[in-house]
Amino acid sequence: MKEHRHARTRDRKSHLSPDADRLVAAALGLANSGSRLEDRFWEAQLSARLDRLFDGGHVQAVYDALDRLDQTDGEAYGALIEAVEESAETVTLEVEGERWDALLVAAPLVVWTRFRIPSGPIAPELAQTLSAHWQAHTLARGTRFYMVPYLYSIDQLPRDYGEMRRLARRLAQAAAAATSPRLELKSLPETADMLADTRFLLGVVAVRAGQPLFRWQEADAGEHAGRVACLEQWIAQARPNLEPLLPGCGFECLLPDAYHINMRESDRRVRPYSVRAAVHFLTHALDIEASEIKATIAGFGRERLDEYRIGLSIRDDSEVAHGVVWPLLGAESEQDDPPPVEQVREVLREVGVGEVRLWRELSEPEFCEDCGVPLYPNGKGEIVHAEMPGDVEPESAHFH
Repeated sequence: MKEHRHARTRDRKSHLSPDADRLVAAALGLANSGSRLEDRFWEAQLSARLDRLFDGGHVQAVYDALDRLDQTDGEAYGALIEAVEESAETVTLEVEGERWDALLVAAPLVVWTRFRIPSGPIAPELAQTLSAHWQAHTLARGTRFYMVPYLYSIDQLPRDYGEMRRLARRLAQAAAAATSPRLELKSLPETADMLADTRFLLGVVAVRAGQPLFRWQEADAGEHAGRVACLEQWIAQARPNLEPLLPGCGFECLLPDAYHINMRESDRRVRPYSVRAAVHFLTHALDIEASEIKATIAGFGRERLDEYRIGLSIRDDSEVAHGVVWPLLGAESEQDDPPPVEQVREVLREVGVGEVRLWRELSEPEFCEDCGVPLYPNGKGEIVHAEMPGDVEPESAHFH
């Protein structure tokens, strides 16, 4: 049975709208529920209201409710965000008089390079090949599937939950009707340059209500039904087709799955690659050994620890040549075993960094007023802009 908790007392924002207030009440009810039967009641309340708000374009009430619970009740916040994500990535539609459920799915690629990580359109023939492998090796029989012929960066993904639900519905209708939707792919924003980043294939899988979506849900799928086997098959078949899309890059394929769970998993998996790629870049750009690099780690956040920033300096120079952000995800905290900072230190040790320093105090996150990039800690206790040495060729020092 779940424990009842008193909300933490903190300053609250102004009065909530009726929709936001009811979302808060239902999330608190779900967080304090004592049975699965009661859970289903509150989940239905949340689902119906969220669907209506998203379909009606009233997203602000959702964000207001999330903000209130983030301030007052962590478990209820978790219950609401889970319901919000489900509503944004899941739609129901009628196909030939039957109810079908559709799910927005993503196939993430964790990519690293010393150059530029590509994104953009995928040739129709290649997209068709990737779509066929995706369906054959990870989706259940009887599903209908549509994959967007585009390699997305995180900057090009839907900006809010309402936009995400609209995209999910449009792709679901295309999957059900075996047609191609009209998408404004040419108007997507530019992609930020990073040494390690994620790229995404997006699609929607639709299935008759109550039927399995994925191969690992099928009781008679045999020895290839497990997630591990599906991932192995996806890597074996998709990777050779993905390599031409990512020239000069190393990459890791993650298992195609529901949109939000794969956003979190890709965020987690890219962090160590960001550190490794930064050290690799500096050793090549500056013609030095990794042991000549010093790392300074500091925790940043306004009221709680949200991220570590890692400033990388060369030899005895106090200037930061390159910086890396290591965000904390979900419920991660310094009470974990091992704590996140030890994970950061371990990666730095693995890549051969010569010296690692840690600031013990929590710092306010600061950003460059001119270009907006994060500022990083140096060995003197200062928060500074990352700047490559002036004698390095500009194209070699392209990334922050």
